Amino acid sequence: MSRIDRLMASPTPWPADAGLETVMIFLEGLDLPCFASFRLLETEAGRTALTRYFDHFLDLARMGGTGMVLDTATWRANMGWAAAMRMDAAAIRGANLHAVGFARTIRERHETAGLPILVNGVVGPSGDGYRIDTALSPGAAEALHEVQIAALAEAGVDMVSAITMTYADEAIGIARAAGQQGLPHVISFTLETDGRLPDSSTLERAIAKVDAATDGSPLFYMVNCAHPTHFSGVLHGPWVSRIGGVRANASRLSHAELDAMTELDDGDPEEFGRLYRDLGRLLPNLRLIGGCCGSDHRHVQAAVHHFQPHKTA
Repeated sequence: MSRIDRLMASPTPWPADAGLETVMIFLEGLDLPCFASFRLLETEAGRTALTRYFDHFLDLARMGGTGMVLDTATWRANMGWAAAMRMDAAAIRGANLHAVGFARTIRERHETAGLPILVNGVVGPSGDGYRIDTALSPGAAEALHEVQIAALAEAGVDMVSAITMTYADEAIGIARAAGQQGLPHVISFTLETDGRLPDSSTLERAIAKVDAATDGSPLFYMVNCAHPTHFSGVLHGPWVSRIGGVRANASRLSHAELDAMTELDDGDPEEFGRLYRDLGRLLPNLRLIGGCCGSDHRHVQAAVHHFQPHKTA
């Protein structure tokens, strides 16, 4: 059985990591221009910090008896950000190859029969993750993202995930580009405090639009970079069966408020766990749980706790 098949068949959600970039900036004290975590792989200090970071989540998976979804540090490693980072297509390709190689090295060190580790190639938005500066058509998005996705496929990821999508058309383009490479793929939308996407679409509508344009090609959908209280109220109806993952923010603040923050708001890890328990009751096909901005291994540990087979409250 493949790692993807094991994830999809698991009765217990697998953990992913948390708010990688905010942990590196606020807790590790590292500089991340453009929020580009792949740059950490260029230094020994950065690689050490990333290894220490991922080890926490691998321990959670091991103790919980599940597999783990191991992200690549490639959220910013796409052609939409290349000019801002003074990179060309060859450099973007190289950054993705390097990041996947790092993740696969971690897997080789930790994977066992009882701890399958799925390497997930992370694809971020072509623009800002909180607002839409320039909206791409599906065709333009597919063309822009194909450099990164081809590199992720070449490097041997198990799947790709489009993370922090702000509107459906870019997600459609990424899904199509992943399909061209034969890669299983997941789409994750970010939501505002009203439970809608930054373009004001409902989550239900965004999922339906992507499914219609791609013949339902995504394995499942996720929500990330929003606090559970921002979107739990919209999770009703048959369509929620398409949601298979949640990677929520620790903070209740809006995107605009988070953008202005100079200190970390890490919320309450125990409350975070209880809110995930409640989300689990609304989402019958939850396969993956992790965190996003402000969260770390404490938050994911609290969430994982409520999904262990012996936990009912």
